[in-house]
Amino acid sequence: MLPALLGCDFTSAPSRRKPIVLAVGRTDRQRVVLGGMERFESLDSWAARLSDPAPWVGAFDLPFGLPRELVTTLEWPTDWTACMAHYAGLSREAIREAFAGFCHARPVGGKFAHRATDGPAGSSPSMKWVNPPVAFMLHAGVPRLVAAGVTLPGLLAGDGSRIGVEAYPGLLARSVIGTTSYKSDDKARQTPDRLIARKTLINALENGQAPLLLSCGLRLKLTHAQRDALADDASGDSLDAVLCLLQAAWALSRHEAGHPQWGLPVFDPLEGWIVTA
Repeated sequence: MLPALLGCDFTSAPSRRKPIVLAVGRTDRQRVVLGGMERFESLDSWAARLSDPAPWVGAFDLPFGLPRELVTTLEWPTDWTACMAHYAGLSREAIREAFAGFCHARPVGGKFAHRATDGPAGSSPSMKWVNPPVAFMLHAGVPRLVAAGVTLPGLLAGDGSRIGVEAYPGLLARSVIGTTSYKSDDKARQTPDRLIARKTLINALENGQAPLLLSCGLRLKLTHAQRDALADDASGDSLDAVLCLLQAAWALSRHEAGHPQWGLPVFDPLEGWIVTA
């Protein structure tokens, strides 16, 4: 029996207005069937969901590690488990002060340290605390993944039945629509052009035309109602969760094909790596 698939669009401060969104699905041959969407208005409710003992492979839109350059400069532990424990023990204000101090000492244009995966993925540095605050997403998310006993390939051995990989939905989206914007939390920017971009992206995913997924022939399977709901969510949160779901399916397909570490390359065990990058 194949494990369930999860795709998580994460926020470090979930609320009724902006919940954590979880797309739940399964594979049926080369199709990724969307079963439904779950929403969590608190970190505790999301963490409880992670502890469900049923097997799953999940892709989570939050960084799993910090740049080695940052960690060594701050003289934090360079073992991933110890580093994450240290990080989890800090307040957000302490994190902001430490990272701002690091940036202040660096030249304009090179303020932030980057992980090796940021280049091929096109992702924001995981030390960034504003727009988007991915440093706080790591702070809120990774300790809860650890506490739930999730296996993070290349980083942490958990119970083996629940596998979590770091995802970045923008990587998959850009492979289809380039830099065209498809979402916004700002209602004034939720334009017809962005609706067209979402529909274009959904259509490509359903037809198996996403370049990142061509190697394993995956395509998304939706009902008419699901397709409409994904297009109508102008924030893009639901669609981002589904993009992560497809990245989880890619990881599962690589594992089934015998690839080590769920398709992830050899990477720095302090920094982590984004799946499909």
